[in-house]
Amino acid sequence: MNPSVKVFAGAGSQKLAEKIAQRFGAPLGKVNIQKFSDGEMQPVFLESIRGDYVFLVQSTFAPADNLMELLLMIDAAKRASAYKIIAVIPYYGYARQDRKDRPRVAIGSKLVASLLEAAGANRIITMDLHAPQIQAFFEIPVDHLDSSAIFIPYIEHLKLDNLTFASPDVGSSNRVREIASYFNAEMVICDKHRKRANEIASMVVIGDVTGKDIILIDDICDTGSTLAKAAALLREKGATSVRALCTHPVLSGNAYQNIENSELEELVVCDTIPLANPNTQKIKVLSVADLFAIAIRNAYENKSITSLFIHSQLRNTRV
Repeated sequence: MNPSVKVFAGAGSQKLAEKIAQRFGAPLGKVNIQKFSDGEMQPVFLESIRGDYVFLVQSTFAPADNLMELLLMIDAAKRASAYKIIAVIPYYGYARQDRKDRPRVAIGSKLVASLLEAAGANRIITMDLHAPQIQAFFEIPVDHLDSSAIFIPYIEHLKLDNLTFASPDVGSSNRVREIASYFNAEMVICDKHRKRANEIASMVVIGDVTGKDIILIDDICDTGSTLAKAAALLREKGATSVRALCTHPVLSGNAYQNIENSELEELVVCDTIPLANPNTQKIKVLSVADLFAIAIRNAYENKSITSLFIHSQLRNTRV
């Protein structure tokens, strides 16, 4: 008898997991996250998972409880004799710590990879890692999904006349170049210099933006200061309009205020992280549920996920 599929949600990704399970065509599994008075957590699966494919949906954004909860769920599933345990991590936290860029610092993304493996995960499904080479930190398979499959149909829907793409920094240029090539559009770079994390010292625009409708592309929007500064600079240089598409809405600190007060027409994000303020006027959310449901189906059926990266084929794809 073939193993069955069961999808469970961590507390941080409950709504997204419900959407994924609905698109997949299976009810969301029952799990209870018990909490002691000191904050210690203990996940308890409320149904048998012996011999099953178990998919655990949890983004590991702050606080670190989200990561710890996922690790405990993986361990509980392993001890409950699940056949395969797949961690579905729409947003992989600590991904910005992917190298030693100065002395005496941790490589957080490698540490998280080691923790997930030690807990008992057999596979990882994630989206838009801050650095694609983070996949090499794992000794288990990693399915790395691409949000451009979601963003490209949205961009086409906008029907902008003088479309030009912008990278908010040099590090994002490869991601932006791929989308610009799809549209056969021009690309510019906003080269920034930081004093320290989340604080920009200076920024310059490399390329001509006069009379252009600019779309900034990035994987993470944290404080929103980079996007706000880039939008102001692009408008100052003659851009007709500026909007931004970012996969993961971390949106910490004064991010919501920064976005609302910026020159951006809109900020379009995915639901890999739930919005703390869902009623904000300038932020639009696109769901990744279909994409992850298809990835889960293909992982279970041992099918290729290559089709998920062919943007024109995804629009009519059904689980």
